[in-house]
Amino acid sequence: MLQEEIVLVDRDDNEIGIAEKLETHRRGDLHRAFSVLIWDSAGRLLLQRRQIGKYHSGGLWTNSCCGHPRPGERSGDAALRRLGEEMGFACALAPIGTFLYRAELDDGLVEHELVHLFRGTYDGPIAPNPEECDGFNWLAPDAIRREIAAAPETFTIWFRKYVEAGWPLSPPLEVA
Repeated sequence: MLQEEIVLVDRDDNEIGIAEKLETHRRGDLHRAFSVLIWDSAGRLLLQRRQIGKYHSGGLWTNSCCGHPRPGERSGDAALRRLGEEMGFACALAPIGTFLYRAELDDGLVEHELVHLFRGTYDGPIAPNPEECDGFNWLAPDAIRREIAAAPETFTIWFRKYVEAGWPLSPPLEVA
């Protein structure tokens, strides 16, 4: 996974190049990413605990799924692909906007991402890939806010930034 290439972009999401993923995170180059927010019919958000051995942010709680589109891959297609690879299921995803952030990580790495956010609704079985995910939990928005307030260091920086900005904490208007 570390040898994969990702898409470098400008602040308007125009592609400006392709680079190796780990080197991009070492340099802090702005790149395209996606995040998936899955809700259940009870209005709870699916959180995953990143696999402890991930090259950054291992063992931290985060949104349902995230990653980087491959060169030539649309963000929505990448989001659906990774949802299956990480969490073992598929559902319809709808785009809900973009989010730009820069954050210093552990081990001298930098996340500088223009993130395409997607949401979906799902109530079926979940079969997380143990190489990607060390666990999952469904939490209501108020519980997420309380958990982050009590122990922010147990959540990924990007998920905390989403919550601070108010992005993920409202279930879809129409719940299937």
